[in-house]
Amino acid sequence: MAPPLRDTSWAALGTLALAKLALHLATSTGYGHFRDELYYLASTEHLAWGYVEHPPLSIALLWLARTGLGESLLALRCLPALAGAATVIVTGLLARELGGGSRAQFLAALSVLVTPFYLAVGHFYSMNVFDVLLWATLGWLAARILLRSEPRLWLVFGLVAGIGLLNKVSVGFLGFGLVVGLALTPQRRWFSSPWLWLGGGIAFVVFLPHFFWQIQHDWPTLEFQANARADKNPTLSPFEFAAQQFQLGNPVLLPLWLTGLGGLLASRRLAAVRPLGIAYAVLFVLFVATTAKAYYLAPIYTILFAAGAVISEPVLARRTWRMPVAAAVAVFGSLPALPVALPVLSQERFIAYSRAIGLEAPVLERHEQGSLPQNLADMHGWRELVDTVERVVASLAPEERRRAVVLATNYGEAGAVEVLGRHRGLPPVVCGHNSYWEWRPATLEGPVIALRRSREELERWFESVERVDTVRCRWCMPYQKDAPVHVARGLKVPLEQFWREIKRFI
Repeated sequence: MAPPLRDTSWAALGTLALAKLALHLATSTGYGHFRDELYYLASTEHLAWGYVEHPPLSIALLWLARTGLGESLLALRCLPALAGAATVIVTGLLARELGGGSRAQFLAALSVLVTPFYLAVGHFYSMNVFDVLLWATLGWLAARILLRSEPRLWLVFGLVAGIGLLNKVSVGFLGFGLVVGLALTPQRRWFSSPWLWLGGGIAFVVFLPHFFWQIQHDWPTLEFQANARADKNPTLSPFEFAAQQFQLGNPVLLPLWLTGLGGLLASRRLAAVRPLGIAYAVLFVLFVATTAKAYYLAPIYTILFAAGAVISEPVLARRTWRMPVAAAVAVFGSLPALPVALPVLSQERFIAYSRAIGLEAPVLERHEQGSLPQNLADMHGWRELVDTVERVVASLAPEERRRAVVLATNYGEAGAVEVLGRHRGLPPVVCGHNSYWEWRPATLEGPVIALRRSREELERWFESVERVDTVRCRWCMPYQKDAPVHVARGLKVPLEQFWREIKRFI
């Protein structure tokens, strides 16, 4: 039997959503562009039904935002801030759907507001912030369907899932986990409903343009994922993966989301939505087995927060002081990790602070870590890189300057030169990294300004190679520091061979 629907605490949810929005907007210009933002901005010049590592939705939305608002950091980060605020509200609505009253709705929404991972992905533009919102929305729809027996909502679920797949294919993992959960519970009765299959059909139709794009381009995303598993994603044991979940799900909220997981898996009160709990277990095992990054599971914590708040509400309601204390613990217990999620401290103060309290951010990739965690370090070094390229271009003879190109090693460098150097008259950029390889030109003439490549590597391809400068950055990732800049002339291998050898889908 479905729990009775409680009144929606719109005032509380709206206040928390506005607080999250204000926090993101207030910190939006801290540090600089995140490396993926530069790549995403460059991608808006190449609108398509797909890109090597992700589907098209986030790029299309960015094109609209860029067209209407411009390219400033504040304009760039408005949509992520709005998506983060919307996630706060949807999580509160999910708690209401599970039978939660005002306390449960407030606690679930507050948990999203203070969780460092959600703050971090809401700070910069990427597909991940929309992914979190879409998982929460699908959790809310699934709960409503399973609790209220509203079969036609499978159509809406399918539409949202299809939109989610056009943003990031990981939404498909949530769908897979939910299907397993349905099969293992009495909710398997839904497999005989035509509405579920129609919803699945809608999701597939919405996703179909990107599916065809993958076929036409020889499945580049599968190649990207295989390379990432082999060479980029850290190899985590089940214990290490679980330890990172404690960080991503917010350590101070561990009792809340574990209560939510236990409630989804074992509580009679939430028996109807048990497939959501099973989905978590299935995805945990799947992601460990496939060497996935730990944060791939992070979007599902909105669902666990909502369930945990509902299970905890009767206990919190027994004494008037318990709810304020729980809220205070959530807020003040999360504050120590705030500087990792948002640029609220200067670089020097952040380093001193993190050393003083022993603060460590999860390691996301197999790179040497610097003095700043990767999510913050990747907002540094791009201006210095563009300044260096500008100096090198100015040193070329006028005739060479007109024919020069910049050869970047990764899409962050390429995006920086293309986006930040657009108004400086810098040469066009070529790169073998991910979708930049898809955008390669038909010819390559004139001198090549090569970033972060060794002389030995360049001499395999060019007649002459001269080191002319060095990119220096203090706070960037270690692999970007003291990067050599060469000018190479005279391509001596066939152009197709050159493109083949610089290709990097990872």
